[in-house]
Amino acid sequence: MSLTHFDNRGQAHMVDVSGKAETARMAVAEGVVIMAPETLALAQGGAAKGDVMGVARLAGIMGAKRTADLIPLCHPLPLSKVAIELTPDPALPGIRVTATAATTGRTGVEMEALTAVSTACLTIYDMLKAAQKDMRIEGIRLLSKTGGKSGDFKVEA
Repeated sequence: MSLTHFDNRGQAHMVDVSGKAETARMAVAEGVVIMAPETLALAQGGAAKGDVMGVARLAGIMGAKRTADLIPLCHPLPLSKVAIELTPDPALPGIRVTATAATTGRTGVEMEALTAVSTACLTIYDMLKAAQKDMRIEGIRLLSKTGGKSGDFKVEA
């Protein structure tokens, strides 16, 4: 298997997508922030820095929009949708973060969905670190993607 971000001499380059058709593309990613039950209660009830969930949602959206600035070989994309779901889960305990990104373009939005999840998780950590420094960010992964030449992908349950 060859990697698309390297040329025939092994040098990194931005993939030329100019010959690809514009298609509807969507990607969904997830991650979790594991924390103590007391910290989860703070996240749900309003921490000292304010609305943890609301700020993390906005940070995730902003992160998706800045993906090309953060990941060197990503194409800047006109995103048509970025949605962030933050679900408190007492069984972890922690917060599940799911991001959906969509565009109509020549390349996929997997990196935007993953960046949205990462940014939201980091924001949750930042806002709650005064209460708990040993929180863990785990399981950041792509769940699904649609559109494009490589076809659809979905994680097996």
